Amino acid sequence: MQKNELGKSGIKVAPLIFGGNVFGWTADEATSHALLDHFVSAGFDCIDTANVYSAWVPGHKGGESEAILGSWLKKRGGRDKVIVATKVGMQMGDGSKGLDPDYIVKSVNESLKRLQTDYIDLYQSHTDDETVPLADTLGVYKRLIEQGKVRAIGASNYSAKRLAEALQVSKDNNLPRYETLQPLYNLTDRKDFEAERQAVCEKNDVSVIPYYALAAGFLTGKYRSERDLKKSVRGERSVKKYMDERGMRILGGLDKVAEETKAKPAQIAIAWLSQRETIAAPIASATSIEQLDELIAATKLKLSAEQMKTLDAASA
Repeated sequence: MQKNELGKSGIKVAPLIFGGNVFGWTADEATSHALLDHFVSAGFDCIDTANVYSAWVPGHKGGESEAILGSWLKKRGGRDKVIVATKVGMQMGDGSKGLDPDYIVKSVNESLKRLQTDYIDLYQSHTDDETVPLADTLGVYKRLIEQGKVRAIGASNYSAKRLAEALQVSKDNNLPRYETLQPLYNLTDRKDFEAERQAVCEKNDVSVIPYYALAAGFLTGKYRSERDLKKSVRGERSVKKYMDERGMRILGGLDKVAEETKAKPAQIAIAWLSQRETIAAPIASATSIEQLDELIAATKLKLSAEQMKTLDAASA
């Protein structure tokens, strides 16, 4: 299986990253462990989570996903065979947030404890914090890398301007640089990434590992009407905004290519994303082995230039 390097970090990942936002939310611990076992046994290696997952669930405070991933890592062993990516910065259940150096040190130690590991492969700023100088945030990341607690760093949800500024600060001050950008990017959410951030990533060899590769499940094709939104917890919460004329046009494009390839809409959406410039590996989640097998099969699907054009036009 071909692996792609994350920026200039030396860390290589298989072409699909498992999104751990479902751990402890729509997938309990036993289900999560079974999914992780299946994912790794198929030759994949990178799992993406965050300290905030899943603080939005009533009764949760954040850290639930990391704890489930940590219990799996301890149970199965082979830590060096898995790439663990997590994040810091979003508001936790207790209201704490940001990228202040002291807070990052506290947060990384808490994440390491929950993950039951002594290092994180890719530690990401989950969202920009303009109240803290970029040099301060990057400086504490340098110390964490020197201490062996972090191997490489990435950014998520940064604007093109702020990502470019951060990369320049790293260069000017001999500080570690963001090797990855994790933006919202998929067939339905294209404009924000393609407008400016894509060019910054291309110019600086920053790898892109987009989240919501399936637009919270919309691109699976299972949501075709308002009635369908009740099919899952994520329907009303995250999918409803896609149920418009453009959304239906995108589903139409997926249906057309599905008929040609005999693949499923979700697989085509993943394949389209994987074949875009700068994409190292899309992030997608699953709550069943059947769903996961669909995602895995998508990594073997090669779309033709004409099929890519069909999807580009439908989602323009």
